[in-house]
Amino acid sequence: LLLGKDGQVGWELQRALAPLGILTSLNRSECDLADPAQVQAALEQHEPEVIVNAAAYTAVDNAETEPALAKRINVDAVAELALYAREMGSLLVHYSTDYIFDGSKPEPYVEDDLTNPLSVYGKTKLDGEHKVRDALCRHLIFRTSWVFGARGNNFAKTILRLAQERTTLNVIDDQIGAPTSAELIADVTAHAMRDVLSGRAPGGTYHLAAAGETSWYGYAKFVIDRARQQGQTLVLAADGLKPIPASEYPLPARRPQNSRLNTHLLERSFALKLPHWEAGVSRVLDEWQSN
Repeated sequence: LLLGKDGQVGWELQRALAPLGILTSLNRSECDLADPAQVQAALEQHEPEVIVNAAAYTAVDNAETEPALAKRINVDAVAELALYAREMGSLLVHYSTDYIFDGSKPEPYVEDDLTNPLSVYGKTKLDGEHKVRDALCRHLIFRTSWVFGARGNNFAKTILRLAQERTTLNVIDDQIGAPTSAELIADVTAHAMRDVLSGRAPGGTYHLAAAGETSWYGYAKFVIDRARQQGQTLVLAADGLKPIPASEYPLPARRPQNSRLNTHLLERSFALKLPHWEAGVSRVLDEWQSN
């Protein structure tokens, strides 16, 4: 049972999970995690052996003024899924975020590093993780970061749109992470699920992010340079992209300065080698261009 099928990750999961068994995919209108009755009804109707929860409250800034809704979707609904998984012996696959860390560590974060979310969103995602682990159900939790995909809204699409509208753009250069494609997340999920279900690898919490690192400014520069190479017409001046510190672009929710995730545990456990972030971004940009 896949929840959140129309999101960036959910859309790719429909493709990646299809070969593993009979897949039922639901969107928010079919199962809204904000409604406990809908969650219970979906579980009772479909009786899933595996629940893949790609649904979440992800409006990071809005969560600061909608903490109850963020908690309902990211914590309470997750607890209901975890309880069902424990009672029925199902596997629960759930997604978390780099925002559970405060970003003060100078190196990439490993799975057992101290958590300290800076935002309501980060706190609800961390609390959701606790609900899964406390339920003692079979589970896989993937912490990921800077997600983008061919569908939905994301940073790369926003930058391209703005570069077609403005001559100058200011982009933050003192927050570091790895843009991670929904396609990669979905493929790794399917691979790991198969290994866990067959007993070849243990469940648990894993960091899942593309290799390499960049700033938001570096990410934007890569996107714009690729667009120019593809012959796209941009209004943005040749020297119009400017790096700025996060302090010059205040937002309601604080972001971690360091969002890098160490993926060694994931790669060792599932015999994987995660590709560089530039490969995933290039692939999606090529897809947008061809469409």
